[in-house]
Amino acid sequence: MKVDDMFPLARCRRLAVLLLSVSLVACGSFKQSRSYQTETFSSDSPFEYYSSREPDAACEIVKRALLSQGYQIDDTRQGTIRGEKYFRPSPEDADRLSITMVCLPSALGSVIYASALETRYEMKAKGTNAGVSVAALGSISLPWSIDKDTLVKVGEETITSPYFYERLFDLIKTLDNGG
Repeated sequence: MKVDDMFPLARCRRLAVLLLSVSLVACGSFKQSRSYQTETFSSDSPFEYYSSREPDAACEIVKRALLSQGYQIDDTRQGTIRGEKYFRPSPEDADRLSITMVCLPSALGSVIYASALETRYEMKAKGTNAGVSVAALGSISLPWSIDKDTLVKVGEETITSPYFYERLFDLIKTLDNGG
């Protein structure tokens, strides 16, 4: 006769400890890494474009590129262009795409750096009840509902897709070459 047959409770405890250990290891392996842990700081960057023009002229081309695509432009700081465009993918959702472009001098003329941020919003309905206060009776809450729809920010993310920046810089390149 085995020891486990004589002590079924001991066998159950060992099984429970084993299952708990496996589940803890599994939980630890699925833990999401933090964003800064995956940042590579690669010298090969999709976020830059080189122009033979001086920085002011390069920023003027950037401004024209964004305006040609329907972006609202804010260029209050010299050498920096900010553009914003709103999208409505569905009646309940809205997106804002913000692009910041900086034109700096380089040995070739200038380098243009781009960074885009997508902010997502969802429509949320808020219902409230109307209330009436009468001095002699106190306050009374009436069941008349007032619905208010509000856009609520649900997420924000820096766009890292090289294809997004490739399309943007292709347009700038076309304008830079006199197109």
